[in-house]
Amino acid sequence: MFKKLLFLLLMVFVLVACSNDDTASEEAAEGDTENDTGEETSSEPADPFGAYDETIKIAIGQEVDPSDTSLQDGDTPLDNQYTRHVKENLNIEVEHAFTASPSNYDQKVSLAIASNDLPDAMVVGPVELRQLVEADQIADLTDIYENYASPAIKEIIDSTDGIAIENVTFDGKIMALPNSQASADGVHNLWIRKDWLDKLGLEPPKTLEDFKEVARAFVEEDPDGNGQDDTIGLAGPDTSNKLYANFLESTNNLYGFDGIFSALHAYPGYWLEGDDGQPVYGSILPETKEALAVLRDMYSEGLIDPEMGVREDSGESIISGNTGMFFGPFWMPYGPLTDAIKENPEANWQSYALPLDENGDYTPHLSTTTTQYVVVRKDYEHPEAPMKMLNNLLANESVFDPSIGGPGYYPLRLVYAPADEMEVTTIALRDVLAGTKEPEDFYDMPAYKLLKSDVDTIHEIKLEPYDNTDIQYWDPNANLGQWTRAYSALVGTAPLVDTDIKGVNSLIYSQTKTMEDRWVNLKKLEDETFLKIIMGTESLDTFDQFVEDWKNQGGDQITEEVTEVVD
Repeated sequence: MFKKLLFLLLMVFVLVACSNDDTASEEAAEGDTENDTGEETSSEPADPFGAYDETIKIAIGQEVDPSDTSLQDGDTPLDNQYTRHVKENLNIEVEHAFTASPSNYDQKVSLAIASNDLPDAMVVGPVELRQLVEADQIADLTDIYENYASPAIKEIIDSTDGIAIENVTFDGKIMALPNSQASADGVHNLWIRKDWLDKLGLEPPKTLEDFKEVARAFVEEDPDGNGQDDTIGLAGPDTSNKLYANFLESTNNLYGFDGIFSALHAYPGYWLEGDDGQPVYGSILPETKEALAVLRDMYSEGLIDPEMGVREDSGESIISGNTGMFFGPFWMPYGPLTDAIKENPEANWQSYALPLDENGDYTPHLSTTTTQYVVVRKDYEHPEAPMKMLNNLLANESVFDPSIGGPGYYPLRLVYAPADEMEVTTIALRDVLAGTKEPEDFYDMPAYKLLKSDVDTIHEIKLEPYDNTDIQYWDPNANLGQWTRAYSALVGTAPLVDTDIKGVNSLIYSQTKTMEDRWVNLKKLEDETFLKIIMGTESLDTFDQFVEDWKNQGGDQITEEVTEVVD
């Protein structure tokens, strides 16, 4: 009897234990579990905007421009409207693993790669991305992108026809988060002090000869009226910028000579189709030598900033009112122009699709839509955090005020925009100002992240006549942040909307195998040679020796590889 009773008790115990195990398994399937890294996951769909229950930290590498004075009093690069928004919305606390100025950031990134001492996440270019993949230092973000990228970001990325994802895919894995920017970023317009033109009775220069005459007048005829010989005709690149954009850095070149090169059908830094139909590097073509000769003459005649190449920030000469012309993208109001009109409210900076080529056409170089990438350190315990931060930026960018801290202070900032974002914005603002459409007509366009605030606020800052964009017909003080945005659209982007652009693309915008070892030295050879030719410390014929050296030091082999890629 006792044995039967013991057997029954044992059976009850086993049944209860099994029942508890089944219940626990069901609860685990329905609730939170842990992955092999110990991080909590959920069977619920990932929330691209979900805040963490407990504060997490992310140490990033960040570019911080020491000349940027836009932060409001009391704010710092680690405590500002952007970092506070990330903390409040996502419960992510940002720390700095390193910071660097724009001229030193790439070097800091290279040092981090070489020492295998990466921050948790950082923004890199295509060269550094390939190095990180080959060194096996960054996380596979395939599942992160699929599960955490917001619908709006996926829509924008998809609009690149696969280019953005292709640029970050290695052996079938997404190894970084790509940006996608407006195509307008790659066109470098001519910005001119129109009040200086008006004072001297000049028109915007259509040809290169006109251009040189305007520059000469700005230097010699005292356009600022102070009686001193202190004006600059054309700004030149500072130590943080380039003589021209190139196929690896095809956007947002400031104060370079892109417009002069393209007016002469010279496209240094780009891979072009040669006369024989085969790829050729634009920097070794006769058109580039011709453009260097023009720039050399302008520099020797004092028409270009004599401190080009050594000046730390060419924007300072624009803010101080000493410079009359420069080349730059549509968004220059986010750069020095806001401070320039603070210093002098009558500084009437206007943007033009000039100069034209000998046929009267505007022929600028064009950019790729994907140029920057966020990478995440391998084994960082929250690899989805950077994706959430980018989702947060795109969804909330309209709430930020760039006049109290430029957008570059947003941690891990990438630009996400449809290719035609600025052109669509310009046309929408014109329609609202003309009364042909209402702001509400543009509300349901989430990929155009700032469009709703653009159309809602345009009447606060734009004065009549609405079709005249001269500075006196604006009220920046009514809403300086919105003025910056609207001026970028109605002045900076307007030439791209109103001009029949015959732009030139590079055949490729990425590296080949030999470039990984040779390109840094080849680019250094190119930059130093061209700068010396322009400044007159080397003869123009030095160009011919450069071409020979470039070919012998790897250029010919690289050209063969580019041909294979294009074919």
